Formats: sequence, structure tokens, C-alpha cells
Amino acid sequence: RHDLLVTYMRSLAAASDRITLEVTGYTHEQRPLLLLTITAPQNRSKLEDWRTAHMAQVQQGKKTPADAPLLFYMGYSVHGNEPSGANASLLVAYYLAAAQDERVTRLLQDNVVLLDPSYNPDGLSRFAHWANMHKGKVLNADPAHREHQEGWPNGRTNHYWFDLNRDWLMMVHPESQARISKFQHWRPHVLTDFHEMGTNSSYFFQPGVPSRKNPFTPEGNVRLTNALAEYYVSAFDSQKQLYFSQEGFDDFYYGKGSSYPDAQGSIGVLFEQASSRGHLQDSINGPLAFPQTIQNQFTMSVAVFDGAMANKAALLDYQHNFYKETAELASQDDNAAYLIHEPQDSWRLEKARWVLTQHNIRYQQPREDIEVNDTVYKANSTLVVPLAQPQYRLIKSLFSTQQDFADNTFYDVSNFNLPLAFDLTFAPMSSRELRRAKFTDNSPSPAPIVPVDSDAYAYAFEWHHYKAPALLQELLDKGVAARIATQPFTAATTQGNLSLAAGTIVIPRGVPQPQALIELVNAAAVDVGVQVLSLSSGFTRTGIDIGSRSMVPVKAPKALLVGGEGVSPYQAGEVWHYLDTQVGMPVTLVEQRHLDNVSLHDYTHVVFVGGRYDLPEGVDETLTDWVRAGGTLVGQTSALRLFARHNWLDIKLSSRQDVADLFSDKTLTFADRSAHNAQQLVAGAVYQADIDISHPLFYGYDAPQLNLFKTSNMMVFSNASPTVVPARYTDSPLVAGFSADPVANEIAGSVAVVAEAMGRGRVIGFTDDPQFRGFWYGTNKLMSNALFMAEAIN
Repeated sequence: RHDLLVTYMRSLAAASDRITLEVTGYTHEQRPLLLLTITAPQNRSKLEDWRTAHMAQVQQGKKTPADAPLLFYMGYSVHGNEPSGANASLLVAYYLAAAQDERVTRLLQDNVVLLDPSYNPDGLSRFAHWANMHKGKVLNADPAHREHQEGWPNGRTNHYWFDLNRDWLMMVHPESQARISKFQHWRPHVLTDFHEMGTNSSYFFQPGVPSRKNPFTPEGNVRLTNALAEYYVSAFDSQKQLYFSQEGFDDFYYGKGSSYPDAQGSIGVLFEQASSRGHLQDSINGPLAFPQTIQNQFTMSVAVFDGAMANKAALLDYQHNFYKETAELASQDDNAAYLIHEPQDSWRLEKARWVLTQHNIRYQQPREDIEVNDTVYKANSTLVVPLAQPQYRLIKSLFSTQQDFADNTFYDVSNFNLPLAFDLTFAPMSSRELRRAKFTDNSPSPAPIVPVDSDAYAYAFEWHHYKAPALLQELLDKGVAARIATQPFTAATTQGNLSLAAGTIVIPRGVPQPQALIELVNAAAVDVGVQVLSLSSGFTRTGIDIGSRSMVPVKAPKALLVGGEGVSPYQAGEVWHYLDTQVGMPVTLVEQRHLDNVSLHDYTHVVFVGGRYDLPEGVDETLTDWVRAGGTLVGQTSALRLFARHNWLDIKLSSRQDVADLFSDKTLTFADRSAHNAQQLVAGAVYQADIDISHPLFYGYDAPQLNLFKTSNMMVFSNASPTVVPARYTDSPLVAGFSADPVANEIAGSVAVVAEAMGRGRVIGFTDDPQFRGFWYGTNKLMSNALFMAEAIN
């Protein structure tokens, strides 16, 4: 349990003059995130000098002295139901605090160990509760025993059911933010990432599959990873332990713990221990006891110290050479910088600025408008990221649109482009364009929120701002009546005549409103950071008037999110997290097996995310009747199979066999079957769709194309008109990442978004996941539109 771990670590730090303990942050459930700094007592006064000198070597390319300290970052159990790592961290900490042998004395004499005992305290606590509540006086090793079969959503994830080992780049969660802050503060030479895998496995350590590393990771990293692995081999050979390497796991996605350091001159190392998933479980290798898994993780931790100490000179030289070579790569690049631009939604641009800052990526703020490739970009809505800086490799990865790869098999996603995810315009800049640009040291101040006019006829705010749904939700919570402009109009405001797009929210004063309306509107606008406009008349200059029937009343959403066994906890957590933390909307979570006990008439929306569904008897008819009576049914990814099965949507979906038939297997050998199967997958790639920005599901968007993140080769087909299918993939849809040509060609022209009327209600389907991992800010609003704009779909 994390609380016991915290108590032990605090007691150990209090008793040892080798340990300094700090709290680096708190989880969503307010559990402390700990970091132990462990070194010889006489070094504690030198730590800041060491760190400052080390960062100067990293940032300024200074030569590393031979007597410089090695910096270790030892991290454990980012997946909460892989507890051997966090439990081993107790032994590692005690060993380093108490051991008097020459090995530890030499290690701590001139080096620093940063020990992060639990990357995911909330998940670890959830799993510990599950395992301990099912433990009997006599241990049960039967794999079928409930102790080894966690209930939904299980302890792998954090509070909102996110995989924190995919969050190192975008840092959606406080656990990741604290961890990246410390990594960037120290920039260690070695970072470890201790995991568990299937019970019938043995033990894996890196290197991974040689052909599947990120192209920006240098070969020197691979050589050192191999050199360190010799010590893991020696340790396990002496214990006659089973292990393997160079298969199964890749090193491509920099958003994982063992790969993120590789982009920054560090050596990231993944360790995977077969999991007992409880106290004792039978496996094909014999009974696997929890204490044995802890011992193995401890053994590997010590082997990391031994290997790094033996290769100290090589590690110090490697990090110095890494940044020297990085500078050379930047000087040889055809581009000198990347420009990022967003003229309407300051929130997404500021979010990009924040992400860059957390990763120590330098950017510049233009003082004047910039012209790139014959396009002029306004200074106050533009950032420029120069490539000539130490984080060049990470920058290139964050702006990559690569589609061709040496190896097309991916453990995770094949693209993680930041501007595409945030729906920001970006463009490469030449050296000449960068030299011509003029910059300022001052970031633009956010525009102040101007109070509304107390004499105004009505109030309005535009829907393009990322936080507009949060403003609407806050006003609805206060009882404010609002309407959706389903057509554009030009209104006289205190800021002059303004053209307002369809999707603009209007707050008329000619209908019953709370007595303190003006105060409520001003407070909410400041709270959320969205400007509310004051309209002087109900008669508009062009377009619909304020009293038009095309001003559709907003019905306050009350959403039910279906979860439980068979449902993707990741996707359910993404929807919950978005509505809870970004919109401020409470969402009712109901397991699918309990749907027959819920009165659907209490809800305006029911949301199904990806998963396998087996609804209780009669629930399909109940849902059909509920939609016909005015409800809105929303589904995404594989939930659309359920929607098609029950005729809630008139669509056809591809099967696995349909995709397999795109590839010939007449000459396929048994040895090549994995590569053949990988060709059929969509490996986390960016696809572009043509969208109808006049459709309520796309209010707030002003470009006719939208980038969507695709993680499945599932295709949706419909012959319906564009009013029913407001988004289809373009004729050449692949923008970035890997998809084999036969798959990409088949996806071209297929359905991305569909919305069909059913009685007085409607059914909405998203082929992809608009909330992917919480950071696809460019498509988050699709879910808000499905909730707030549903009444406008008729």
C-alpha cells in the first residue's frame, strides 16, 4: 500500500544521513509523490553545485569532467497492478541507506541516486486493496482465483483510468508533471522503468527489438544499453533465472518512460518481470511468488548500479557527445525552426507553450508579424521553436509527419505530433525566414476579460475557444438560460459590429433569467477565461435575429457514461476526465450490467465508448424508446458495432477478415506472420477528414478539414447524405504515422462522424476517439458538441 510505503520512506529518511526526501507533487487522490535523493553524507552540500554544473554541460555543451557524478533516476511501478517494482524500491532504499560494503560506499561516494518509489500511487493503492482483500490464510495459486482476476477498471491506471506510461510527453496528469519536472531539473545519465508482464513470461530487459527504435535515438545509446545489459545477464545467470531481451518491446514512442530519456542524452532502460498478480500464482514456469518478483526487481536495480559504475566514463562521454552531435544535426537540417500558429483559441496555443516549457524546449515570441512561405502570421498568435538547441531531437519528434519506417511493427503509436494533436497550424521555417523574423523577450499578456454592459439587450460568446463549453456549463449550473445560434449573424456589440459564427451561445435578457444575471456572467467569464460580448439589439445587421427560431434553447446535459467489464477503461476514463476537469460537468458512471436498473428518462445523453457489449435483456429496446422520445445516444470506436447491431445507426462496419483480404497471404511463411499482421494495423496514426463546419457537431471549427487520431483499422461505411455524415476521411487521408497503403486507401472516403435522427432524438457516432489520451485538444470539442449541441441536430 502506498500509505505504508510513504511511512517507511519517511522513517528511513529520518534515520539516514544519506537520504533527503521531498514531496514533488500529489496525485488526483491527493497521495504524495515522493523522491529520495541518496548520496554520501558529505555530498549533500555539493548537490546543487553538481546539478548546476551538470546542466551547464547539457545546455551549453561544456566538457564533462572525468570526476563528475553519475546521476541515476530509479523509477518503479508506473502501472499500479505491477507492484513488485514499488515494493522493491523499499529494499533498494534500505540497501543504499544501510549497506556498509565497498560497492555501496563507492556508488554513493561520487554519484547521486534519485529514487522515485511509486510512479502511480493511486493505481498501486487500488491494486493492493484488491489483492489484500482476496488473500486467505492459505495462499491460493490458482490463476482462476479472484485475487488474480481484477475487477474493472483494475489497478493499472491512475485515478481517471489513464495509462501513465503514455503520458511522459503531454503530461496531462499531476504524476507525470512532477516526474518530468524532476527529470528536467537533473537530466540523469540513466533512468530505469520497472514493470511487470504476463504471469507465464519470465523477465525482460532492454535492449528491445533492434530495428524498432526511434530514428532520433543514436546508435551510441544502443551500444551503452547493450553494455549495461551484460550486468543484468551476469546477475540472473548467477541465480539461474529465466530472462530474455531484444524481442517483444520497442523503443520508438518518446512518451514512454524507457524511451523519453533516449531523446535527451540519457539511457532509459525498461525492465519487465512476470507478474504474480497477487501473492502467489501458478505459471508455466512453476509457482510464482510475490516475494520472488520483488527480489528480481531488486537484483536488477543493483545490476544497474554495477553496470553504470563500470561504464561511468562511457556514460559521461556519451551524454556530452550526444549534445555535440545534436548541435551538428541541427546545423545540417534543411529547416531552422518550426512556427506554431492559432489565431482564435489562445488556450490551445498556451497549452503548447506550457508543454514546450516543461520539456526545456526554447521558443521565441515574435515582435512583429512573420511571413513564411508567402503566408503572414500574426505575432501575438504565433510561437517559433528554433531547432538549434539541445532539445533538437525531441522537437523533431514532436513535429514529425513521418509515414515511412524501417520497421512497421509498433508497440504503441507511430506518431505523436504536438501541433496536429492540438489542432494548431505549423510550418517549417528556413534560415533566411528565421533571420528576418524579429522577436521579443516578453510573452503576450492574455487579453483582459471586459465586464458585460448592464444595459445590453443580450450577451453572447463564441464557441471556438477551447474553454467555451466550460463557460456554458458553469452558466447552466447557475440557472442561466442560453441559446445556440444555428446560423451565423452579425451583431452590434460594445466592441463594434462583429460577425459571429454558427454555434455562438446567446444569453437573451428577454426570457426568465436569474436576478443576478450580470454578476453571474461576469464571474463565470473571469473564472473560465472566455470573453462574453454585450449585444445592443435583438435586430442583427445580417443573419438571424436574437429572437429567431434558429436560436435553439440549450438543454442542460445530464450524461450517463457506460462502463464495466468489457468496456475500455482508457476511453471511459478519457471521457470522464474531459467532462470533469475541462468542462466541469458531472457524469454518471454506470456499469453496463446495471443498465436495466437505471431510469434513462433522468438523462439527456448516454455515451458508449469502445468495448465489447452484452447488454442486459430488454435494454436495447429501452434505449431505442428513450432515443425516440428525445434522448441522444453517443458512441465511439468499437461501440459502433453495438449501434449497427441494434440498428441505431444505418452503417456497415469492416471486419477483421475484410482488412485481412486487402493483403495477399499466398506466399506467407510462418516466420513472417507477425510482420504480415502488423501491416494490417493502424499504428496510432493521424488521418484527415473533410468536415461540414455548418453542422452542429462541428461548431467552433473554421477549417474544412480536421485531423483525427486513429488507433484502429475499423472502417465505417454509409451511403447517407452529408447532412447525416458530416465528416468523411479525405481521398488521401494519412497525414502522419504508419498505415499500409491498402488500409489507408480503404479508409479514404469512409465515415469519420455520423449523426442520424431517430424519432425526436438522435444517434451520434465517432469512428475514432476524440479524447485520445486526454491530449487531443483539437478534437475534444466533438464530445462537448455532442452534448451541448444535440438539440440543434434535427
